[in-house]
Amino acid sequence: MTHTTDATTTDHAARSAALDAADPLARFRDAFVASDEVTAYLDGNSLGRPTRASAERLARFATDVWGARLIRGWDEEWYELPLTLGDRIGAVTLGAAAGQTFVGDSTTVILYKLVRAALSAPQVAGRDEIVLDAGNFPTDRYVLEGVAREHGATLRWITPDHDGGVTPEQVAEVLSDRTALVLLSHVAYRSGYVSDAAAITTLAHDAGALVLWDLCHSAGAVPVELDAWGVDLAAGCTYKYLNGGPGAPAFGYVRADLQGALTQPIQGWMGSAAPFEMGPAYAPHDGVRRFLSGTPAIVGMLAMQDMLDLVDAAGMAAVRAKSVALTEHATALVDDLVLPLGARYASPRDPERRGSHVTVDHDAFEATLPLLWERGVIPDFRRPNGLRLGLSPLSTSFDEVRVGVEAVRDALAEVLDRTTAPGAAESA
Repeated sequence: MTHTTDATTTDHAARSAALDAADPLARFRDAFVASDEVTAYLDGNSLGRPTRASAERLARFATDVWGARLIRGWDEEWYELPLTLGDRIGAVTLGAAAGQTFVGDSTTVILYKLVRAALSAPQVAGRDEIVLDAGNFPTDRYVLEGVAREHGATLRWITPDHDGGVTPEQVAEVLSDRTALVLLSHVAYRSGYVSDAAAITTLAHDAGALVLWDLCHSAGAVPVELDAWGVDLAAGCTYKYLNGGPGAPAFGYVRADLQGALTQPIQGWMGSAAPFEMGPAYAPHDGVRRFLSGTPAIVGMLAMQDMLDLVDAAGMAAVRAKSVALTEHATALVDDLVLPLGARYASPRDPERRGSHVTVDHDAFEATLPLLWERGVIPDFRRPNGLRLGLSPLSTSFDEVRVGVEAVRDALAEVLDRTTAPGAAESA
């Protein structure tokens, strides 16, 4: 079965080459570790590539820092690292002034801590409703279901469009004088929809509620302005567009004027007023340190430092411009090559409302994914039938996107040919 002409393939290759030649951020691609086994990595929104500098930093740390400084490292740097690194994440990617961002725990644990802290805030006393959406990532929904059981709270669900996300109008419909907290993702994990965080935050505040934004698919790819938007709380992971590596610890944000009024539920020694005094009772530390709990994962905080340097050097405005250009290119390729095979585009068409990934739906994609992985093309699959193309702006070329989408077309066509061939049903 022939799906494109040689001329069409040549046009796509020429267009990709021209975009790469004009890319002002092309030089950054050499900063990442390459793999001979991978021809197109389209899953940067799940796990970013390691930087070459991080590979060197990790090796040096074992011998020159951990091996040489040993326990002295806590006094020299490690004790403060969750806060100094948090400040850097805030400054480079979140639009957050110093003293409001910390690094530690997983995204799930930080979400739990911040949700529980929000419900303890004096300004929402007596309120018993939490707003969330059915399209959010499972951990957000699961955490809220558990907290609602603990607190006797009611969950108010929003159902976003499959290829969209939560809008201010939908939030306004469910807000009331009973709303304590609104928890939403700035960029939807499946569709890539970018919510209007500033407008939604204002609506929630006007209703007397607090807002917690999940920034997992935003930080490092989509500009965020937490201070300017007046956001109360935020959390996000560091292994996607911040390239911290598998399981790297997440970050949390607590607006400065809220910190003294909130009580976090996991009282550990690193968040106490005097951790090394080993006192008989817990008292919270001043400032954002009170939201730390146990001993921080220092090794997990190493690699993201190098990616922050790259993002800072490029500038978030340029990173976003490259992200938009990549997803526009992917969209055009998908329209030409994949939709004719019966697939459906499942992300926003408006680039201003789209994050750094594109999702395409087809019932045969689950069977297609193993073929792609075998061929060195790495997107990911999200049930029930979505293939996500996650495009990390600094490490992804336009031609890599072309190679990947052409491979998706070929593998999908192969699966469809196999399943529609005479006798396929009987042999299956």
